[in-house]
Amino acid sequence: MINNLNEVLTWGVFTLLFTDHGLGLAAVGLIKGLYPILWGLGQIPTGHLADRIGCKPLIVYGMLVQAVGFVLALALLDRPLLAGVLSAVFLGLGTAMVYPALIASISDHAHPAWRANALGTYRFWRDIGYAAGALVTGILVDPLGLNATVIAAAVLTAAFGLLAARWITEHRPDPR
Repeated sequence: MINNLNEVLTWGVFTLLFTDHGLGLAAVGLIKGLYPILWGLGQIPTGHLADRIGCKPLIVYGMLVQAVGFVLALALLDRPLLAGVLSAVFLGLGTAMVYPALIASISDHAHPAWRANALGTYRFWRDIGYAAGALVTGILVDPLGLNATVIAAAVLTAAFGLLAARWITEHRPDPR
């Protein structure tokens, strides 16, 4: 859910944040385009990597990489294009690490007889992140502002990465 919450937050908040710091439509489009390109293409090697090293490291470190992406957006804001591009790179790569590993982890833990139901339930909660992202963004931006909302996203993402480190158990199915 946090992954999709992050995506919604970047669409709204990053657009406003970077235009407020002088970037035009083309630059914001570049920033917003990098994120899904890296996310989509990055899933190819990270999906294979999850099969080799397990899902947990990719989930944990992917969430932390995403959190760093939010921090970079603010830390480098005096150079908004650089801040946006680096943030998009970290968010895209972090999401590429997390996305295939999460679905593989669900599949690894679910018995074949109920795997379809488990995946459907996972995808429901994952996709609720879009609505949650819109609500959280709307609730936070008005009273706290854009910067505080980005900080909240970084903290939330890092917290869930650390929770994943604590709670996820690696379950590798028997390859036979």
